[in-house]
Amino acid sequence: MESTFYERIGGQEFFSQLVEGFYAGIETDEVLRPMYPEDLTESKRHLVMFLEQYWGGPHTYQEQRGHPRLRMRHAPFLIDDDARDRWIRHMESSLKQLPVAPDLRDELWSYLVTAAHSLVNKIS
Repeated sequence: MESTFYERIGGQEFFSQLVEGFYAGIETDEVLRPMYPEDLTESKRHLVMFLEQYWGGPHTYQEQRGHPRLRMRHAPFLIDDDARDRWIRHMESSLKQLPVAPDLRDELWSYLVTAAHSLVNKIS
């Protein structure tokens, strides 16, 4: 039986660590931090659940929050090229801290960058 990307990359533990590292950057980012609630607990949980589901793990995200609808969920925030680039930088910094096979890292990274670009909704 073939394992899922979720299992091969390290499952819930990997995605939790990725998200924790990512939010460590968000916490001090003067552009991105105001887009998040004061308490980041739920934001972290939602991102972990989303990534888990997308990559073949539990479907907890959809069970609790419905279809991801990323563009709709991000529409209230003005996301320009600077915001996108900052998001990518924090995610890249977190990903570099984790031990992961290069092929898995490349596949995940390609998705993350594409997703970040797709959420830009303001021309700079």
